[in-house]
Amino acid sequence: MSALVLTLRQAPAQRLDFAPLTPNQLAGKSEAEIAAVPLNITRERMRVGDLFKLRMGDPGEIVIEGGSDRFDCVGCAMAGGALRIDGDVGAQAGRLMTGGKLTIAGNAGPWAASGMKGGTLEVAGNAGERLGGPLAGEMAGMRGGVVVVHGDAGARAADRLRRGTIIVEGKVGSHAGSRMIAGTLLVGGRAGPLPGYLMARGTLVCGHGCDALSPTFADCGVHDLVAMTLLADFVEPYSTTIARLLRHSWRRLLGDMAVIGKGEIFYPPV
Repeated sequence: MSALVLTLRQAPAQRLDFAPLTPNQLAGKSEAEIAAVPLNITRERMRVGDLFKLRMGDPGEIVIEGGSDRFDCVGCAMAGGALRIDGDVGAQAGRLMTGGKLTIAGNAGPWAASGMKGGTLEVAGNAGERLGGPLAGEMAGMRGGVVVVHGDAGARAADRLRRGTIIVEGKVGSHAGSRMIAGTLLVGGRAGPLPGYLMARGTLVCGHGCDALSPTFADCGVHDLVAMTLLADFVEPYSTTIARLLRHSWRRLLGDMAVIGKGEIFYPPV
């Protein structure tokens, strides 16, 4: 059976909540029921049928033709299946995902993959600030799964990362991996100032160095580690670029010594 396809009629005039448009929530619904699903955030009422033309298919695979930075919470709490957006999305894409694959053909706004527990999120363009980070008042950010960003990411990527792997093929902003609890952040390009700021545990790879490294990291020398080869094997299905980068010698830095100091940053050996 073919995918369920939603074709955007026109750009929205307000921010919209796309959390109801996931395979697990649309399973078993008729075309009329899907068209009546509300997408409200503001006082103006908006339903799926007002914004999209529907071509019915298997809701286990959803394709949204057209995007907007006003599409918030795309793929929120997604538990399985596949969802593809042929354009940009707004804030909190993939938040609280537990399974399935969310593919964004454009850019993603801030807090993508916040609280994510499983599944795969792939962003063809750039991601905003706090990729995989927690919302206000939350103790941990991303808690599992794999995130792949083929472009750049903003400040504080992987803030308070608890578990899982974040791959950024481009560069990242300041304080990447800040306050990391565990997990892995792999950056193919250059990192902004102070990567790993106050990280307790976890692994951070800065493929082309950073603008300013914190003095509270201890230099452990240059190593050829078997663990990096194993990590490259894991990463290769998601990013051949990063996998190839990992298969080299690395300078290992231990820290942040301002806290418990059990995290590590891998840095180019020169």
